Amino acid sequence: MSKPVGPYTPIVKAGPWLVASGQVGIADGALVPGGMGAELRQAMANLKGLLESQGASMADVTKTTVFLTSMSDYGEMNEIYCELFGDHRPARSAVAVAELPIGAVVEIEAWSYVG
Repeated sequence: MSKPVGPYTPIVKAGPWLVASGQVGIADGALVPGGMGAELRQAMANLKGLLESQGASMADVTKTTVFLTSMSDYGEMNEIYCELFGDHRPARSAVAVAELPIGAVVEIEAWSYVG
């Protein structure tokens, strides 16, 4: 797991819920090269690691929010998102933002039900 880039907790248990803070494509302390696709794959790997650290899995995710710095990446994001979640389809919001931490172009946060 990567160290947070700000003063927050990466994942918090709240009753039967796990709330994962937004994950960007950081590996070994730096943003992975390769653009949105590579960043999303790494961000999802980071999310998976957070969930597994709490005994949960991607199958427990019930809601995600995806932040993109460009909606022109929406189609590619959908393809990768579907590939990585498989047949599991959490509720999702996807929004465009002006900027993300450390120059990332995509960030994903998640709520997981583990009750």
